[in-house]
Amino acid sequence: MFKYILFDLDGTLTDPKIGITRSVQYALYALGIDEPSLDRLEPFIGPPLADSFREFYGLNEEQIATAIAKYRERFARQGIYENEIYPGISEMLAELKRKGKILAIASSKPTLFVEQILDYFDIRKYFDFVVGSNMDGTRGRKEEVVEEALRQMVPAEMIPDEKKDTVVMVGDRKFDIEGARAQGITSVGVSFGYGSERELEQAGADFTVNSVESLSVVLTLGTVSEWRV
Repeated sequence: MFKYILFDLDGTLTDPKIGITRSVQYALYALGIDEPSLDRLEPFIGPPLADSFREFYGLNEEQIATAIAKYRERFARQGIYENEIYPGISEMLAELKRKGKILAIASSKPTLFVEQILDYFDIRKYFDFVVGSNMDGTRGRKEEVVEEALRQMVPAEMIPDEKKDTVVMVGDRKFDIEGARAQGITSVGVSFGYGSERELEQAGADFTVNSVESLSVVLTLGTVSEWRV
């Protein structure tokens, strides 16, 4: 049975589109780049900001530092609250805790912002551990975040087979699935977020689900072997 459950935040527990994309838009404008379409900025939801600014707009390191500072300026003031929790998430988390599951957040978002969002939606009480990136940009890769979350929550002596059957990572982007695979744990991709079912399957997700209800069933039912029968 799954005992240890790691959750991504953005696109998995909450829909952060407006807050993230408007904050990216604000940051780009500060650099003289006018991007009117919020939809075009959706790829920023999930991966580290620096990688996205570099990949999608070709910014150099100095520009990236400026863009991140401007992004955080707006996000901390306003964007953090332009966010919605997916229906059924609070109830699912409460039920998982009633069943004795150990829950953690593993997000590439800075831990400071993660904690504020969890408090805002009154779901911090369900999580035993909260791990995000650092404000200085370190521990920004999802595999690093997952590694640190596992270090905090899972017994060090756990053998690989036991880890695969009892620890699971839930996320909506390929980065979540790749982070789970790098650490030898089961992964569940949620296609109701910002990654398609195809993206999740190509990344190697053990399962993909398209609703909170289905996710709750998978996490409650148990092990990989039980689901592959």
